[in-house]
Amino acid sequence: MAKNSKFAELMKDTKHLETLAREMQKEKKTDYGDDSRYWKPEVDKAGNGYAVVRFLPISEKDWGKTTKPYVHLFHHGFKGPTGQWYIENSLTTNGVADPVSEYNTSLWNEGSEEKKNVARSQKRKLTYIANILVLKDERHPENEGKVFLFKYGVKIHDKLVKATEPDFPDEPKFDPFHFIEGANFKLKIRNNDGGFRNYDASDFEKQSPLFGGDEDKLNALWESQHSLLDEIGPSKFKSYDELKKRLELVLGAISTSTASSTRGEVEEDDIPFEKPYTKVTQSGSAKAVTTAPKAAPVEADGDDDDLAMFQSLARN
Repeated sequence: MAKNSKFAELMKDTKHLETLAREMQKEKKTDYGDDSRYWKPEVDKAGNGYAVVRFLPISEKDWGKTTKPYVHLFHHGFKGPTGQWYIENSLTTNGVADPVSEYNTSLWNEGSEEKKNVARSQKRKLTYIANILVLKDERHPENEGKVFLFKYGVKIHDKLVKATEPDFPDEPKFDPFHFIEGANFKLKIRNNDGGFRNYDASDFEKQSPLFGGDEDKLNALWESQHSLLDEIGPSKFKSYDELKKRLELVLGAISTSTASSTRGEVEEDDIPFEKPYTKVTQSGSAKAVTTAPKAAPVEADGDDDDLAMFQSLARN
């Protein structure tokens, strides 16, 4: 079988770990509905779940366009004083101004605890997306051996980062996305006291070449992977004007006009998360309205579980 030239380049790459470690360290600073391309592990009645997956390298479709085998996506999910929900992808994903981030910045810079609490409750959430091969899925064995897109949060991403830069010298240092030098990832899920999924027990198996290093199988697998850059492309986001119109609808009479005049004094990432379920007062040009938005707690994994919760509440 003739080898794909890009695949040959991938297999000869000797600086992949150095490049990946650098990119992942940068990332530490910082609604797809029923899309069948996405895999999401299911849990039992007790909230426990188990699966084994393999994180995959940059796809053929994205080769030469990015240095990372994953992308990140920011989104907002909160309930406004009108009773309506704002659940949208954030334009800041691609370094573009977003009306909610600007509004949160303006609230924070006004200085009052009331406004800061609102900014905390509306802060953007972070999700990562990667290609995976599902090796074991006890609840859905029909998924085994298939390539999917996988959305995951900060806790899992930190485990990937740690693989590239371990804390101790006796721990293996490897590229968790590599066909040959990578390792299978055991995804272990428990529900914490707040009802959020906890992935702390998840870990990597011993390093092993996927498919025993069979390059024909690896080449075919590589060509079947999805483009990650498409998942953060223009079609995944509404325009600035559309988002601002939605924000104003959700906020009602509260003014967002001060956002642009105070932009840049603080970055949204400098705004700490609100403690979960804290009651806050939202003040503006109209009389103050009290609401209790359910903000993602700081100890949550930050994956799409909280977004799914927001979407469920919005439908009720």
